[in-house]
Amino acid sequence: MPPYRAHVVKADRRAVTDTREFTASERLLIVASLLLLCIVAVLGRLGYLQLFRHGDYLARAARQQQRTIEITPRRGSIYDRNMDPLAMSIPVDSVFAVPVDVGDPQLAAQLLSGVLGIPTEVLESKLSAAQTFTWIARKVPPDKKEAVEALNLKGIYFQKENRRIYPKRELAAHVLGFVDVDEKGLGGVEYGLDNQIRGKSEKIVVMADARQRWFDGVEAQRERGADVVLTLDEQIQYIAERELAAAITKTHALAGSVVVMNPSNGEILALANWPKFNPNAANEASAEARMDRAVTALYEPGSTFKLITIAAAFDQGIVRPEEVFDCENGAVYVAGHRIRDHKPFGLLTVSDILAQSSNVGAIKIALLLGAPKFYDYIRAFGFGELTGVDLPGESKGLVRRLENWSAISIGSISLGQEVGVTPIQLISAVSAIANGGTLYKPHVVAELRRDNQILPAQGSLVPAEPRRVIRPETAATLRRLMEGVVLNGTGKLAHLDGWTAAGKTGTAQKIDPATGRYSHTQLIASFTGFAPISNPAVTILVSLDSPVGEHEGGPVAAPVFKRIAEQVLPYLDVPRDVPLEPQLIQVAYKDRNASNLTALSDFTPTDFTAQPDLPPAESSGTNARSAKKQAPAVTVAVDEGGDIPIPDFSGKTMREVTETCLKLGLDPFLVGSGLAVSQVPGAGMKLRGGAKLTVQFGVQFGATAEKIARPKRKRRH
Repeated sequence: MPPYRAHVVKADRRAVTDTREFTASERLLIVASLLLLCIVAVLGRLGYLQLFRHGDYLARAARQQQRTIEITPRRGSIYDRNMDPLAMSIPVDSVFAVPVDVGDPQLAAQLLSGVLGIPTEVLESKLSAAQTFTWIARKVPPDKKEAVEALNLKGIYFQKENRRIYPKRELAAHVLGFVDVDEKGLGGVEYGLDNQIRGKSEKIVVMADARQRWFDGVEAQRERGADVVLTLDEQIQYIAERELAAAITKTHALAGSVVVMNPSNGEILALANWPKFNPNAANEASAEARMDRAVTALYEPGSTFKLITIAAAFDQGIVRPEEVFDCENGAVYVAGHRIRDHKPFGLLTVSDILAQSSNVGAIKIALLLGAPKFYDYIRAFGFGELTGVDLPGESKGLVRRLENWSAISIGSISLGQEVGVTPIQLISAVSAIANGGTLYKPHVVAELRRDNQILPAQGSLVPAEPRRVIRPETAATLRRLMEGVVLNGTGKLAHLDGWTAAGKTGTAQKIDPATGRYSHTQLIASFTGFAPISNPAVTILVSLDSPVGEHEGGPVAAPVFKRIAEQVLPYLDVPRDVPLEPQLIQVAYKDRNASNLTALSDFTPTDFTAQPDLPPAESSGTNARSAKKQAPAVTVAVDEGGDIPIPDFSGKTMREVTETCLKLGLDPFLVGSGLAVSQVPGAGMKLRGGAKLTVQFGVQFGATAEKIARPKRKRRH
């Protein structure tokens, strides 16, 4: 090798020897440093996001993944005194949308409109809004829910809500009231006790996964609303509504009211008004139909107010029943004004003045009493002030202050003019006469319950102390005179078969708006009374507004009192205090059988006497409550040929039947109370969607007079 070549090789080897390699530990240290740098960067970013941007990103995540929806709370149920349900809440589906998730709002609106019946432009406006939640349809029937579900639209979802239903429809509608779409009470007990029945508001959180599939999330825990037990008896309520409807049909009256009360404690057993409405569709009824006339409607009581006039005179010892007054052949002058009787009378005792309803006699008694004392008794009986009944909208009536009375006022007021009363005020006053002179606060709520525990009474539910308004001796004397009205006076048509009865007729003229004077054709016919006399079990008031043709209280309202009393008294097992003749017993049995054979057809607004949705009432003449609820034959139009199989409802409760029918898309028609024992059509048959299914509770269907014993339940009398 040449010398220079050796020199080059040595130099290359020295260069290679000078190139230093990293050791393993050095390489590990470098990698760890790089990882640490990355970790610091990541942690710094996370710290920034958590500390400075946490709220912003959390809100964005919540908007993407969850929705908080406030839904209607479940209201407590409302029962009659025997725990038969009159109002209940059931779960139903509501449709909502997340507009930002809807792909084609216009197409979706068109499809939903065809199913839900909502205008397309309304739905398109909702679906096009830049919102994360909007209701599409609240509380839809099961068939519509299934139809919407079948559309499989993106951004359209369902949420369970509670829907208020009234299984007996019009029965006691004015007492129960109704609710709006948000389950807020708007009338009757539903409004008056809304805070207790409604319970606390509820919010539901619904969640979405990564594919925007929605599912139920967390449901807020809340306290369920309290259940309400009423003093009403649904059987007595049905009797009152049926007889009022029959009277309206017969007399063509514009309106009317019937109140049945227990005079010994102020419990309202029935309160009926006409016109009436279905609380399940309250928005379809007029304001006039929803008006509770028994507690809000003012009217001049007419001759029924003579009871107050004579009661005050008896209590002050000014007159005696046998005392004779000259009724001056039917006319008397008071402060220069001539007031006439409905017919001329001569000499009449105080008993006859009440029995024959003499205006002249009542005026002369009031003049002996004097205006100050008369005014004191009017106010003592509760007129001119609220009775405190636990129903909303009560009117306090109209009683002018004594210093505002004119010279003729004492004469006018003594016969029921120049004073405005409500039916609830008048029946409370008459009940005071019936029970021996004590005025009780009328009430329709017996108690509130939650989890089978009775809640303490608060506010308007606190019982008021009864007050004595007349002496017991005065009340006893007046009861005897009121019996004379039924036996020999203007109330003969109120005479009961098997029980003694007492009462007073009334015919009050209405003010003609056109002339400002009393009308001779527009009148209010009324009758109020009680039975039996020795130990009154019920007080009944009947008022008919503007009957056509016969318009006096005796021939128009007294027969309604008779029909109601002769059904209610045997239902309550009130012993007869007048023996029945064999002929009357035979007639009673014929009437009972005829009543049981009466068919209940499907309800139509033009058929005032048909009440298919109400429980059957006991016919007159029966003697035992244990055999009272015989079901009439039911005629229904069966919409066969459908594809919905009918299950067997035997032994099911009313709630179970209602919920099942609504899920199937059927219209339940419930009769009676208790457990289901029969149905039309029968189990296994098929119906079309929306068809009516009739279910009988507690007793069997059929037109026979067969008695079916039911266990007695303790009643509050």
